[in-house]
Amino acid sequence: MAEDHSGTSFTDDEYHFLRHVRFGELPPAVRPEERTALTETDPRRDQPDPGDERDRWDLRHGA
Repeated sequence: MAEDHSGTSFTDDEYHFLRHVRFGELPPAVRPEERTALTETDPRRDQPDPGDERDRWDLRHGA
């Protein structure tokens, strides 16, 4: 039989401790000088190029 804890309330410090036990610590923040810029080099390949036999593409992928 489950116990009824509906009247139990924790303090902020207890909630902080429970979060720490459950999730641990966050990794250190990344400093701005450690970040790199994302550069797209290749086009996405999930869709064919425009004008590339659209009917065959639809038949191959069940559209």
